[in-house]
Amino acid sequence: MPRYFGLIPAAGIGARMGSEAPKQYLDLLGRPMIGYAIECLCRNDAIDRVFVVLSPEDAHWPEDALGDYGSKLEVLRCGGSTRAGTVLNGLRHLNHVAQGQDWVLVHDAARPCLSSRLLATLLREAGEDDVGGLLAVPVADTLKRADPDERVAATVPREHLWAAQTPQMFRLGVLIRALESMEGQAPTDESAAVERLGFRPRLIPGDIRNLKVTYPRDLELARLILEDGHE
Repeated sequence: MPRYFGLIPAAGIGARMGSEAPKQYLDLLGRPMIGYAIECLCRNDAIDRVFVVLSPEDAHWPEDALGDYGSKLEVLRCGGSTRAGTVLNGLRHLNHVAQGQDWVLVHDAARPCLSSRLLATLLREAGEDDVGGLLAVPVADTLKRADPDERVAATVPREHLWAAQTPQMFRLGVLIRALESMEGQAPTDESAAVERLGFRPRLIPGDIRNLKVTYPRDLELARLILEDGHE
């Protein structure tokens, strides 16, 4: 039977947050934001181990503030200059302890509101798919394409458009091959690389509460979601 592994790329600096520390370490209800992503993956019994990939120069890792997950959590200091590079470096390490048919769930360090229910849905539904898949939500808003002057250049039909989330879950061997085929490029998520190999990942309905913290106002939204509680 294939096993399941979590991988959290956390080598970025989160420049759009405008904070001194990388955004994954910002305080969120008294704990570093990355702690929520780690906890959700680590407490799921189906996931064997969780790897966090940091920059080699990271001096902010708050080990004492994240809880004790024992051998289930491992920190790798091999992050790259891009998200894709960081994920690929982590996968190459994982390749020494896992098999090509094992599943890897790549999850954003700055997506703290993933619920255990949604994670269980992804594990079940993507695990039954030959390719794998990702959490995503259908686009509800009307989309506008801007010109260089930030004026509307076109209205984009929203039919059949989904906003990708994480975790994104694929076989280890496929994901390594997909990202290696795009080295030197910068796919913004793992699905884009897998799609380039000709696969069609499954879209699994996510939740708008599973937001990614990108701007300062997003941190307040995350606080409200977590205070409200959701499983």
